[in-house]
Amino acid sequence: MSNPVTRSLRGAGREFMRRTEYGNLPPSDQMLGRPSPPLEVPYTKEKATVVLPAPGSIALPALDLHDAIERRVSTRDYASEPLALSELAYLLWSTQGVKRAVGGVFTLRTVPSAGARHAFETYLLVNRVEGVTPGLYRYLALEHRLAEESRDPDLPRQIAAGCLNQPHIIKSAVTFLWAAVPARMTWRYGERGYRYLHLDAGHVCQNLYLAALGVGCGVCAIAAFDDAAMNRLLDIDGDEQFLIYVATVGKMP
Repeated sequence: MSNPVTRSLRGAGREFMRRTEYGNLPPSDQMLGRPSPPLEVPYTKEKATVVLPAPGSIALPALDLHDAIERRVSTRDYASEPLALSELAYLLWSTQGVKRAVGGVFTLRTVPSAGARHAFETYLLVNRVEGVTPGLYRYLALEHRLAEESRDPDLPRQIAAGCLNQPHIIKSAVTFLWAAVPARMTWRYGERGYRYLHLDAGHVCQNLYLAALGVGCGVCAIAAFDDAAMNRLLDIDGDEQFLIYVATVGKMP
């Protein structure tokens, strides 16, 4: 006998696509003249922050784009060598760097996003980065700095377990955890915006793969995780903010 939960979910993907067709959508909040959500989730915790080196301050070896695309693979084995703080800053800038904020309504960044909505918050599980205490951090893209979330020493094990026990999370120098803030996207596009969140996640992670090669790192994207468990670990509610994609990073062995 089939699982009743499985039966109830059958066709959910097709139903989502049908119900988010343009012809089925009511006016968006933008169309109704409502104010746009904040460009970044405010950081209110009284904990340490880390000022990051300017993106242009890192000297990178010349890397041909064709060569980078040709060499791009998922890498799960990493050397014990830590990342330099400037290298982490470069990867953060490459994936969510803000080039310009326009009127508090939208930002222009280093990756494409539907309507320049840029609906992600970047969390980092830091294991080995020079000058940064291991723990969980959030990238404050508008200020280009890291904000501490937790120094729980058990977090690497818990996050690996939440990602269905994938061991390269513990071996990584840094694990990127991208959380979506759907209101930033649905303000313009309504429920169809949920489609665009997943498209944007692909843009961000591909930039990470290509940029990582320039600093001698490998990357492995992860989409298999326990949603509820991971949202709890990030201290987000799973509704107004939820984990959408994960990627490990480490120096090539």
